[in-house]
Amino acid sequence: MSASTIAIVGAGQAGATAAAELRRQGYTGRVVLIGDEPHAPYERPPLSKDVLLQPDTARCAIHADDFYQQQSIELRLGVPVVGLDPHARTLALQDGTTIVFDKLLLATGARVRRLPMLDALGDGIHTLRTLDDARRLHAVLKPGRRVLLVGAGVIGLELASSAVDLGAEATVIEQAPRAMMRCSPPMLSEHLCDVHRARGVSLHLGVPIVSAAREGDEIVLTLQDGTRCAGDAVIYGIGVEPETTLARMAGLDIDNGIVVDAQCRTSHPDIYAAGDAACRRAPNGRAVREETWENANRQAVTAARAMLALDPESEPESADAPWFWTDQCGLNIQFAGDMAAPEWLARGSLAAPPCVLFGLDGDGAVVGAITVNQGRDMRSAKALIGKRARIAREVLVDATRNLRDLAREAA
Repeated sequence: MSASTIAIVGAGQAGATAAAELRRQGYTGRVVLIGDEPHAPYERPPLSKDVLLQPDTARCAIHADDFYQQQSIELRLGVPVVGLDPHARTLALQDGTTIVFDKLLLATGARVRRLPMLDALGDGIHTLRTLDDARRLHAVLKPGRRVLLVGAGVIGLELASSAVDLGAEATVIEQAPRAMMRCSPPMLSEHLCDVHRARGVSLHLGVPIVSAAREGDEIVLTLQDGTRCAGDAVIYGIGVEPETTLARMAGLDIDNGIVVDAQCRTSHPDIYAAGDAACRRAPNGRAVREETWENANRQAVTAARAMLALDPESEPESADAPWFWTDQCGLNIQFAGDMAAPEWLARGSLAAPPCVLFGLDGDGAVVGAITVNQGRDMRSAKALIGKRARIAREVLVDATRNLRDLAREAA
């Protein structure tokens, strides 16, 4: 393959995976991987769990320490990109250097959505997005400390679980009527809330914060219903926003992220995007963006192959089913497919896992699945989703029936 320069902006999951894929496919040109943070590429899922609970032994690096040197991948870490000229094909770095590229991958990820009301309080207000954030939180989550967690999404509940494990007192505040509302059916989110309450977590759902103030050594959040929640520290997580600054600078198409086609190509023929910053057009024209570990890996491989003019990898039948997971309260919960399915069935009991939940659409087809301490069934569940299998309800929930056989036999 011809010698050239491929630059990758963003040294996270998508960026590191794309760099590795370029070498795996035999690309011999220059690969430059540029990241804002000073750390070598790492995975984010452990930040709310292992990095907090086992800071001395937790490992979240994507590749071995010597991987980049062995693969002749140039790492430019702790040096943000401040300029992108798509016509001159140049990147301007904050340290004054310039990189000329032939092809470019934007794997810029996402940034925390801010809450100015809380940010205005200064010290004691935290978010979790980076390794440094997690290390700072380890000093916050101490026995007896009272922690207010704003946002009951996946990260909020994982942090509540970790806080309790570390001996802190956790209070969760969510303005939506239930926890994990965007990514979990009611039967599971309600069960998880019961599990957290049993571990001593206080949950306030469906009540927005109307004011935030310091009262002596305490931070006090007043809720719409008049409840006053006092704590020693606040951690908030209300979602993220795609990082599109460079894409806008380059005049690329933006719509809830950097718009890409099936090959992760942007509106510029030699600029690609992958991961949390990228979005694709659904058949109905809506811009769809997936904030998952799996999607970052998949798009990174797709983009790398496309930059080398290689055919796309064949994808499994269930590839369109988004997949992600959470670990909290001793439970490993994996999700696939449509979490907004109108009907859910339980194969086993949530109260006594392992258990599998199946989401059915209006025609009775399997469109979603959740495994609880039963990850070995996820492959079969995704196969059923890929086939939109229609299986008699009594058969689907019968734990004596082999799920792999049902997936293989499904039309």
